[in-house]
Amino acid sequence: MADTACATDYALELLNVSCVFKARDAAESRYTAVANTTLRIRAGEFVSVVGPTGCGKSTLLNIGAGLLAPSSGEVRVFGQPFQGINTRAGYMFQTDALMPWRTALDNVMLGLQYRGVPELAARAQAKGWLQRVGLSEFGNRYPHQLSGGMRKRTALAQVLALDPDIILMDEPFSALDIQTRQLMEDEVLELWAAKKKAVLFITHDLDEAIAMSDRVVVLSAGPATHPIGEFVIDLPRPRQVAEVRTQPRFIELHTQIWGVLRDEVLKGYAQQLKKVA
Repeated sequence: MADTACATDYALELLNVSCVFKARDAAESRYTAVANTTLRIRAGEFVSVVGPTGCGKSTLLNIGAGLLAPSSGEVRVFGQPFQGINTRAGYMFQTDALMPWRTALDNVMLGLQYRGVPELAARAQAKGWLQRVGLSEFGNRYPHQLSGGMRKRTALAQVLALDPDIILMDEPFSALDIQTRQLMEDEVLELWAAKKKAVLFITHDLDEAIAMSDRVVVLSAGPATHPIGEFVIDLPRPRQVAEVRTQPRFIELHTQIWGVLRDEVLKGYAQQLKKVA
């Protein structure tokens, strides 16, 4: 069925984008990471992108953030073309970007200070966000004094304190143990439900993608990665990620998506083996 949504319904649109890099191998001068890819995220929608290792998932995220200009195609934010940094987006990296010489509170304040928020107001907002992510008693700790889960909570508060309209997340929980990871996933869903920001979430974990998302997009193996499948996740909300994985509909969706993803993962794995050899 045709998508009848108007342009302003979309928070972020990557329209027929391609991204070509100069290859490291002298025998091959150009490498096409992403080819002719269209990806749209509605305002308030949680969309996950899955695909094989090295297929270009993070490239798409960087294009959406304005950190990387596409070689061709167009990027729109709330219906408007943009160039440069996407100031309406917050970016949560795979590795937290906390400054080691600043306390948790000072790290959360940082973006607010860059935006010119007065010191007292920035401190009050940062304290409020640390409380929301369960770290109100740890504001004076430095990153090296925090556990991995605490650092992720601090990084999440740092992004959300800026109240972005679009949240970009690049495998933010991949380094956490499974119990901490599930707690963080639940916290993100709870915070997202409160304000319903547009989320573009990159993950290798298909279970995580299904448990959290409204929609899952599957990318092909690279080079020239592009979407090869899109699935609406019709599981009821609110969700607890541990519990939702036992539901029959979850298992059915997992089987359907894995049926599309499996061959691409095998292709990606074979490509990685060739590079090692």
